[in-house]
Amino acid sequence: MTGREFAAALRNGDRLFGTLIVSTSPAWPKVMHRIGLDYVFIDTEHIAISRAELSWMCRTYGAMGLPPVVRVPAPDPYQVTMALDDAAAGVMVPYIETVEQARELVGATKYRPLKGRKLRDLLSGRTKLSGQLAEYIRSNNAGHSLILNIESVPAMENLEQILSVEGIDGIIIGPHDLSTSLGLPEQYDHPDFTAAVDTIIDKAKAAGVSVGIHGTFSTDDNLDQELRWIERGANLVLHSGDIIAFENTMRRQIGNLRAALNLAVKTKVVLDKINI
Repeated sequence: MTGREFAAALRNGDRLFGTLIVSTSPAWPKVMHRIGLDYVFIDTEHIAISRAELSWMCRTYGAMGLPPVVRVPAPDPYQVTMALDDAAAGVMVPYIETVEQARELVGATKYRPLKGRKLRDLLSGRTKLSGQLAEYIRSNNAGHSLILNIESVPAMENLEQILSVEGIDGIIIGPHDLSTSLGLPEQYDHPDFTAAVDTIIDKAKAAGVSVGIHGTFSTDDNLDQELRWIERGANLVLHSGDIIAFENTMRRQIGNLRAALNLAVKTKVVLDKINI
């Protein structure tokens, strides 16, 4: 899938499966390619990834047909343009709460390389693109997707207005920050948290904007909540991550080994007593 195809799928509301990538190992893209993902999510907000590392990761994953979606460290239009310069197919922007933020980010994603007063005039509606410039801007940004993180109570309160901004391709719920903003840290089964997620999904679907939630809390044995939200209408599936899957798998396997060895020791003790 190319960046343009990913953007078109987002606007069409197609179901897309991706996961968080933390590892910067050159061997990792081949592994991710075998999984059957539609896109990969690279987080530079919480993960220490240099710009050079980010650029090769984006170019490698993009060349393998896995559009890279990069979360920038802050809701800063200039950081968005940097990520796109580094070959991100889409950008995810954290902690969006206002219409003004959304408009600025649309400008950075959909109107590159325009900046300054000309861009402000376009975003405010005082001027419009026309002629060769309009075609150039459209073609130059056709493969760029804008996804906003909705992860606070103020964001929920302003969500309908935010979603009305033309140029937003999707939103992703940040479960940890949202639960904290609600005063329910990491209580993902709490009725108020579930109701908040349902409300966000409903508003996004009503606005015709793709929506998802990062299923960081899902494990092999606990997919029920993530499945519920997908069935509810979340089409942008962001499931787990390489570091999360590694921790969950290793904890389970080491636990099983310890349990098996402990059982073996106990069995040996019993047999020794029988043989005495």
